[in-house]
Amino acid sequence: MNTTGLTFGPIPSRRLGQSLGINNTLLPKACSYNCAYCQAGRSHYLEIERRAFFSPQEIYKAVSKAIQNAEKEGVEINYLSFVPDGEPTLDIQLGESIRLLKTLGKRIAVFTNASLIWRPEVRADLALADWVSLKFDAVLETAWRRTDRPQKYLSLPLIMDGALAFARQFRGALVTETMLCADLNDMPENLTATAEYIATLSPSVAYLGVPTRPPLEKWALPPDEAILTQAFAIFAARIPKVELMVGYPPPAYQPGNDAERDIPAILAVHPIREAEMQDYLTKGGYSGDVLERLLHKGIIKKTAYAGEEFWLRVM
Repeated sequence: MNTTGLTFGPIPSRRLGQSLGINNTLLPKACSYNCAYCQAGRSHYLEIERRAFFSPQEIYKAVSKAIQNAEKEGVEINYLSFVPDGEPTLDIQLGESIRLLKTLGKRIAVFTNASLIWRPEVRADLALADWVSLKFDAVLETAWRRTDRPQKYLSLPLIMDGALAFARQFRGALVTETMLCADLNDMPENLTATAEYIATLSPSVAYLGVPTRPPLEKWALPPDEAILTQAFAIFAARIPKVELMVGYPPPAYQPGNDAERDIPAILAVHPIREAEMQDYLTKGGYSGDVLERLLHKGIIKKTAYAGEEFWLRVM
């Protein structure tokens, strides 16, 4: 299998410092959700059965090479992060990959939508990581289905029970993430129920986010400021540490030695603002010809959202 794009970055993370991303599912997007706000594009086929994508040895080799390249350029890597364009726990070999990567002496993070956490084997795989983010946008059925648009056989109560079981056994850092969208999951009754449930998980931090990059559905918009303030107050009344993420991180993407390979890999997971892209090209000593070639090949595209211009991977 072609492993081009299996790793991306290191990229700046609000939560993890410099994070080397691992796209362990790759294209076409493999996911159990089709979130209205997703910045990685549509899930054309929703799946919940785990399968093999890349061998743990392939992932280890790609990550080792990326670490070596970063060290040559004097770039520190704080975390190796499983944050694919789809759902990382669909990878049936996730646990073995984590075990291999731990021999590199780096901390491991996994960003999961938690949809498969009702499975004991998924909880066992996630327990091997040092830092795990569980996504809970809603715990009321209607809001969950409207916002996350899950695979039809998934059960929200089963997912919630699985997450509780995981939280009780996990010895690493557990955080949660809730993406708020206007008129989808920002109603007071859902905010209250979701905050009360997340409190039972005892996360070290509960993150509240809003769409800041082009979403899958143009109507998946951030709530207004009054609703965001209300959401923060509801969560903060029940959870010791809540952080609201509503802005952009600084443009600090670290260029590698092959921009035509690295840019599409980053864009598959993280659309990049025009200012961030220009910063990336300048730091790497690249000209705009790189973007022109990728545009001509139909690999990337440019779009406008919320008054900003963004570069995206063509799905």
